[in-house]
Amino acid sequence: MKNFIILIVLLAGYSNVMAQNNQATLTKNYNLEKNLAVNGYDVVSYFTQSKAVKGSKQISTNQDGVNYYFSSASNLTLFKSNPKKYMPQYGGWCAYAMGANAEKVEIDPETFKIKDGKLYLFYNAYFNNTLKTWNQDEANFKSKADMNWAKINK
Repeated sequence: MKNFIILIVLLAGYSNVMAQNNQATLTKNYNLEKNLAVNGYDVVSYFTQSKAVKGSKQISTNQDGVNYYFSSASNLTLFKSNPKKYMPQYGGWCAYAMGANAEKVEIDPETFKIKDGKLYLFYNAYFNNTLKTWNQDEANFKSKADMNWAKINK
């Protein structure tokens, strides 16, 4: 009986370590600061209000090791009903940089595009709005970004 209890304790510890490792694998390539997605912006607001809205730590959830903030309880509920629908593409990195150079480049949360039900975020600073460049050859950049992200996020 004692050996059985030891085995259960060991398995529980192993399961916990494996869960943490799986979570780390899911988030290792994501654009996060302290496990916070999109600099604390409400990912649902991009879809429901067509604008970037800062979320609140008081209205938040954790999905696969990533913290998401929301501007309203209803947005939190929408996210919980279908998280993948609202998650940004390419781990929240600049879509243009992912397509052009397979690079992880920071984003400006207020520079975004919703296309085919997906959220794309872009770098926009120092007179360089990458959304404008993306729009000039979107199909090509998107195709390359999809391939590059698949390689990076194995």
